[in-house]
Amino acid sequence: MNRKRTGMLLLFLSDIAMVFIILQSAITVRKSVLPYFLSFPDFPMIDFTFFWWVFPIWLFFFAYEGLYTKRFSFWDEVKVLWKVAVFATLGVFAILYLGKFGEHVSRTVLVVMSLISFPVLPLIRINVKKLLISLGLLKSKALVIGAGKTGELIFKALKRDPHLGLDVVGFLDDDAEKIGKTIGDIRIHGGVDKAHKYVGRCGIEDVIIAMPGCEKKKVFSLINNLQHKTQHILLIPDLFGLTVLGTNLQHFFQEQAIGLEVKNNLARPVNIIMKKIFDLIVSFFLIVILAVPMLAIAVLIRINSKGAAIFSQDRIGRKDRTFKCYKFRTMFSDADENFDALLERNPKAQDEWNNHRKLRNDPRVTTIGRFLRQTSLDELPQIFNVLKGDMSLVGPRPVTRMEIDTYYREQAKLCFGVPPGVSGLWQVSGRSNTSYDYRIALDSWYVRNWNLWLDIVILLKTFRVVLKREGAV
Repeated sequence: MNRKRTGMLLLFLSDIAMVFIILQSAITVRKSVLPYFLSFPDFPMIDFTFFWWVFPIWLFFFAYEGLYTKRFSFWDEVKVLWKVAVFATLGVFAILYLGKFGEHVSRTVLVVMSLISFPVLPLIRINVKKLLISLGLLKSKALVIGAGKTGELIFKALKRDPHLGLDVVGFLDDDAEKIGKTIGDIRIHGGVDKAHKYVGRCGIEDVIIAMPGCEKKKVFSLINNLQHKTQHILLIPDLFGLTVLGTNLQHFFQEQAIGLEVKNNLARPVNIIMKKIFDLIVSFFLIVILAVPMLAIAVLIRINSKGAAIFSQDRIGRKDRTFKCYKFRTMFSDADENFDALLERNPKAQDEWNNHRKLRNDPRVTTIGRFLRQTSLDELPQIFNVLKGDMSLVGPRPVTRMEIDTYYREQAKLCFGVPPGVSGLWQVSGRSNTSYDYRIALDSWYVRNWNLWLDIVILLKTFRVVLKREGAV
């Protein structure tokens, strides 16, 4: 516990230093950069000592959003940090105007501070937290009760996101065939009913109950026995595949019951409009930024092989409407003429095409086309599809009529109740390394769990995947 308190204290001190860095950067920009471009009124006091009152406001919102008490995954913490930046800035301006001393303070410094905080807050805080976790100062020992498929899934999830700070030190299970074996490098012990002894002996702070098939009476007994011996108990119910983002917990106190309220986010007109506005604004800026590189790519395609630089193909959009999906041409212009014969001569290629609808070593692809596919630059013209309203920046994969009839079937109505996307969960989850059925599962999960933050996360992950060329062919 002392190590954890030390970690929290160091995290708090780093937050103070981080706010100071952001504030000082904003002051420097206001005093030394912006005057070259714009004229500003002179303020006699523009230094961090004059803005001392900003620190408690920012730190209040850090604490209010649970950044010292709750455990967040990586992307959830980024979201909360951006939320803190917005509310802290609003809080600062509210105090300015309520205190009626706004005329004596450089509001430009406060605005610039807010803008700088969006990239700097996650960059500094998450790396500081990562360092503290690696030193064991913000890490909690966790015991997983249940060593079946669910327990293994939870273990993999915690390994994938070390930012949660949960260190699994053991498994408990009553299955004699599992006892003595390992999951990862963690040993499975016997005696679920003895969990309280392991908790006391090993200094366990978090218990994860991952036995969705266990009878209710036994689960309740476990929770009642462990609740006051640990800091947290995480119960994994048998609700895999259920919508999770935006799901609310409803309490019925007198009946001692709880309910899960599942929302259809994309059925609300305000969310549809918000997604559309987000698509248009981001697409417009992308077109401005990428206009010259896209022109250069088009010239290289024409030099490398005969034919038009832009290739279009019929795809199925929202509500079963057909549209022309644009891409940079990556194949020779006569690529489709001998394709069926190619598959007949090569059974392995036939199987690969049936499973993935792609060929890893496709002979139809040009030299420049292979590079465009590996970097996903071939999909840049789809930004025009977004501006036309045929597609969204994030959504299910744009597919052909044959793919819908053959693979999607009953899932088609759900997946294509929204516009297909330039990027999506498939693109950031292994792309061509995944099976077609898994792609469909990802598309349906996206539609059921949509919110604007999910779109932002997928877009940010897309840049990383493209740079690393993960799963590209």
